[in-house]
Amino acid sequence: MRSIAIDGPAGAGKSTLARSLAQKLGFLYVDTGAIYRTVALAVLRAGADPKEPGQVIPLLDGLDIQMDYGPDGVQRMFLAGEDVSREIREHQVSGLASAVSAIPEVREFLLELQRKLARENNVVMDGRDIGTVVLPGADVKIFLTAAPEARAERRLLELRERGQEADFETILRDIKDRDYQDEHRPIAPLRRGPDAALLDTTDLNLERSLEGLLSLVKEKISL
Repeated sequence: MRSIAIDGPAGAGKSTLARSLAQKLGFLYVDTGAIYRTVALAVLRAGADPKEPGQVIPLLDGLDIQMDYGPDGVQRMFLAGEDVSREIREHQVSGLASAVSAIPEVREFLLELQRKLARENNVVMDGRDIGTVVLPGADVKIFLTAAPEARAERRLLELRERGQEADFETILRDIKDRDYQDEHRPIAPLRRGPDAALLDTTDLNLERSLEGLLSLVKEKISL
């Protein structure tokens, strides 16, 4: 089985590009951020504080999280049998995901799920620590990034397309805060591994970014 690990900060376009790359290659796309967002949604619904491990850890016992893929290849997330794919994309839940993912017990809880998918399928997997922790033996490792302002603009457009109210300065502040949290968390911090190729999409549109990804992949594996 082949595995492609794509890491990078929030709003860099990982999900969109990784999904497109997987479709072109005929690989399974695994959005690990969606998995953590589902945990964050469960914590939010339980009325627990995502920054308090003592409140989050007890919720893991019996937590029913499932993934499924429709005919379109899009990953859908289910919480206790409910399709929450839309709910986990709300701004509030996205912000809580970083706090939840910083808890070692949460990461351990989800680690085997992610690795099992890679053992059984050719995968394109994106997240914050895929190449450094989850799949350190991945065939291709790419660190995808963009300037915070560019990421905030993309996030603003995405939210407005979904009919959600959003403010650029608030989103930019949240992105910078998330970057700091992800880069400074004690467990599996966001960082570019020494063997990961860098792709900066600040000045690239979707088509050119995808071309860049494909080029990097072809340098490592024959397709």
